[in-house]
Amino acid sequence: MSTQPTPTPEPTSKTRLRLWLKLLDLTSGIEAELRRKLRYAHDTTLPRFDVMAALSRHPEGLKMSELSGYLKVSNGNITGIVARLTEEGLALRVAVPRDKRAQFARLTPKGHQAFAALAAEHEAWIDDILGGLSVSDAQAMMQLLDSAKTAKGDA
Repeated sequence: MSTQPTPTPEPTSKTRLRLWLKLLDLTSGIEAELRRKLRYAHDTTLPRFDVMAALSRHPEGLKMSELSGYLKVSNGNITGIVARLTEEGLALRVAVPRDKRAQFARLTPKGHQAFAALAAEHEAWIDDILGGLSVSDAQAMMQLLDSAKTAKGDA
């Protein structure tokens, strides 16, 4: 009778690395699908959607520098997107009192209406993409991700 050696457990670091790769694969796949859907259904981009979402959450407006920091992208990227939204009547730029160099960006009523329609469709797409998860599974995953973020110190 031969005895097989007991397999050595995987180091914790390898397990966490595999988790990161799975999370990256999932988020990259979802992002690619959203980019395709936004382009096909609305002839728009995910960065543009993100700018509109940020401005929608801040109806009083955001300084352009705050907007770029909020979205973690360069001022140049934000400036171009806000300029196109402004040309289309979806956003406007307002001078910041006492700072001639700074501007606030905010959505116009037309921009809020356009974003509301996009956001509803975006939510439906995410619901479809993650439809294989039950509500309790999704809530448990969110708690685990919150725990990981808290453990890292980003609470």
